[in-house]
Amino acid sequence: MTTLTFSPVTDDDFAAFWPTFQAIVAAQETYAFAPDISFEAARDLWCKTPNASVVAKDENGQLLGAYYLKANAAGPGDHICNCGYMVTPAARGKGVARAMCEHSQQQARELGFLAMQYNAVVATNEVAVALWQKLGFSIVGTVPNAYRHARHGFVDTYVMYKAL
Repeated sequence: MTTLTFSPVTDDDFAAFWPTFQAIVAAQETYAFAPDISFEAARDLWCKTPNASVVAKDENGQLLGAYYLKANAAGPGDHICNCGYMVTPAARGKGVARAMCEHSQQQARELGFLAMQYNAVVATNEVAVALWQKLGFSIVGTVPNAYRHARHGFVDTYVMYKAL
């Protein structure tokens, strides 16, 4: 894998990331976002609401992926964070998701979070499930038929957790 740099998402970064975001959401295989989400709503969701929104770029400045990090809940639950990750098609299978997850865990620790929880990992997303498990996440719950997958119909989602 190439050397990655991580930096906060800029407006230009999100514009470059938008085709990846749009394609992933439209596929309806991994994210429970409306497939017709607007650019503005997506930017707010990915960049404005979270505590951190980060892009991963290679040594040439090519955007390879992005993630957000936010509190999973409010008030007494705000010590656990939640993240979402997306990798550009050209960067898939090259360790970018792993690097972003590792970076996000460090960011989470620096922001004072004590654990990370993924609320709805689609069970058919076997690559992601296996990666998160390799990185120390456990499946702590299964929600039956919680996701309407474009190809497989109703599939389970996993709640995955890791203490930081």
